[in-house]
Amino acid sequence: KSFLNHTAYLSCYFPNSQKTDIKDLRVFWQKGAVEVVHEVYYGQEKHDNLSPKYINRTKMDMDKWTLQLLNAGIVDEGQYMCIIQHRDKGLPKVIHTSECLLHIIANYSQPEIVWLQTGELKPNEYLNLSCSSSGGYPEPKQMTWQISDKTGTYGLLRHMDVSQDAVTKLYNVSSKLNITVPTNTLTNISCLLHLGEQLGSLVSVPLGI
Repeated sequence: KSFLNHTAYLSCYFPNSQKTDIKDLRVFWQKGAVEVVHEVYYGQEKHDNLSPKYINRTKMDMDKWTLQLLNAGIVDEGQYMCIIQHRDKGLPKVIHTSECLLHIIANYSQPEIVWLQTGELKPNEYLNLSCSSSGGYPEPKQMTWQISDKTGTYGLLRHMDVSQDAVTKLYNVSSKLNITVPTNTLTNISCLLHLGEQLGSLVSVPLGI
């Protein structure tokens, strides 16, 4: 995983147990079947075959056998393959291949609750709220509402509207809540954005009514 516009690190997982000199190795990174990402040709970086979008965006750490992909974007997501060839008696022979999957993460803004109506709140009337969060990636799992009053706390699941920017590919999400205004009790309403496995959740500032 890598954060948007940061450096992504892709490991070749090559042990080099034979301590082969890099001048006898050709290290080749590719994405998919056709895109050449980086090439080290017997100790020298070679740029002739690179896919244009990777020019001046990659560095290879030959001590750690790790490729650095600078300014990683959402279009860079996907499967990468590292291929290492050894020059043996003039003929290159593949001695190692490995694959790694790159996922890009962009932080969502803190969810924010806004009123959808004007005027004074009266008990037992309906309260319309909206919660929104923007500029994140990947698409979140769901958005839930949390209601807390003197009787306890409970959650409500409502439909989440999702839109994706055609250029940046970042997501904006929102959800609406329509509930009855409580009588004679302080109620706190929060909105939670669930980002999925290992990414946790974001919570809004509670709204007190």
